[in-house]
Amino acid sequence: MSDVILLSLTASFNPTLVAVVTVMLLLDRPAKLMAGYLAGALMTSITLGIIIVFSLSDSSAANTTENTVSPSVDIALGTIALIVAFVLYTGRAERLRERRRARKAAKPNKEPPRWQRELNKGSPRITFVVGALLTLPGASYLAGLASIHKLHYSTAETVLLVIGFNLVMLWLLEVPLACFLVAPEWTPQAITRAKAWISRHAHMFAIRGFTGVGVLLIVKGIIGLL
Repeated sequence: MSDVILLSLTASFNPTLVAVVTVMLLLDRPAKLMAGYLAGALMTSITLGIIIVFSLSDSSAANTTENTVSPSVDIALGTIALIVAFVLYTGRAERLRERRRARKAAKPNKEPPRWQRELNKGSPRITFVVGALLTLPGASYLAGLASIHKLHYSTAETVLLVIGFNLVMLWLLEVPLACFLVAPEWTPQAITRAKAWISRHAHMFAIRGFTGVGVLLIVKGIIGLL
């Protein structure tokens, strides 16, 4: 169960979701837009999740393969996380961002992606469609579904677990939406302060986060190989 919770949190840090939430917070009627996007996202991710988790094989051969490959995958992912932490610590990532900004400044302005242009129209119906189209299973989501499948719960419990996984996965959207509904006047100011605080501390949190996740994954992989 701990693997499922960890993977649901990992899946929540989706760059597309972060970008979409940021755009919607800057538009008129953000609560209605986020509600539409959340409905579309949940419809797609829960439906696909239930289909996928009940389609996984129960064969002993599949289980043997999963048990053999999983520790190696954990070690590989942990190594990648440590490399990312090292790159952030040495400042190489910032230099790469500076080069990208310089290249973009040298090129003529490009139009934003289509999903962003559609969001800018400010219609909850449009955000519902965008949420349904953009919320496709990623690596962490698929790994989470595999972990849920291994628990061998009853059908009803498995469905509820998939729904719970999705609710945790979309917390970046649900938290600001709930705040807008409960405190519509206080929320914009709080979001502005939070964004300023994150911009000051994000670099160090990212280094510590990737380091911690990397170490935990490598340890987990080594234990699995023993």
